Amino acid sequence: MPDLFSGVENRGRYRCIAGVDEVGRGPLAGDVVAAAVILGDDVPEGVTDSKKLTARRREQLAEAIKESARGWSIARASVDEIDSLNILQASLLAMHRAVTALAQQPDLVLVDGNHLPRWSYEAQAVIGGDALEPAIAAASILAKVQRDSEMAAYDSQYPGYGFARHKGYPTREHMAALAALGATPLHRKSFAPVRRLLAPANLS
Repeated sequence: MPDLFSGVENRGRYRCIAGVDEVGRGPLAGDVVAAAVILGDDVPEGVTDSKKLTARRREQLAEAIKESARGWSIARASVDEIDSLNILQASLLAMHRAVTALAQQPDLVLVDGNHLPRWSYEAQAVIGGDALEPAIAAASILAKVQRDSEMAAYDSQYPGYGFARHKGYPTREHMAALAALGATPLHRKSFAPVRRLLAPANLS
């Protein structure tokens, strides 16, 4: 994995660097989940963008990250917060919560993407950071494993939707189930496919 810090000025003054990433901006259902990680000296081999890993490998790496990291935390923004704030602001809120929940507060935060939460931390937005910076990649793995496990658990609570398979993303299976069964409390009412389903013309 490339060394992102080669272009950062005064690198030596950063004693504690955290990476933060979120998972779940695209789904029609479920919370958006964020993780923040301060890596230790020994970074688990294979840490990279969570989307490039199998589910089993992500789970293995998540355990290794938790054991070896100097600090980590997981936070979220709820479906209600997504609907009231919009998905971008809810994602930033989840990331803010993840960083502030760290036991050791960082002096630099690297955020995946091109937006930064509103906070007092010195921070840098890194487009494609989950493929460039190990701390962001580690955060992406923790967030993905956490959210996927939650959506799989909802599969038995809301049978027929296939949450264990698609994790709330708008697959053909999910769209068909949504049309046939209606929306659950997990569904984001502000997202167009759910909003259209809940429109008055569809409730008669």
